[in-house]
Amino acid sequence: MLKWAIIFAVISLLAGVFGFTGVASGAAGIAKILFFIFIAITVIFLVIALLGVGAVA
Repeated sequence: MLKWAIIFAVISLLAGVFGFTGVASGAAGIAKILFFIFIAITVIFLVIALLGVGAVA
């Protein structure tokens, strides 16, 4: 999922350089949402790992 956030961030940068501000703002918004979802999933997996829920006895 982080790959898609990076792709949309690059699209927004390129669109901004070429003057497509509407596309750039849309792609930046999507990249921001995907990045926050990725961070949330990562934190959830870290908490589960620290609690030892996934540990095999």
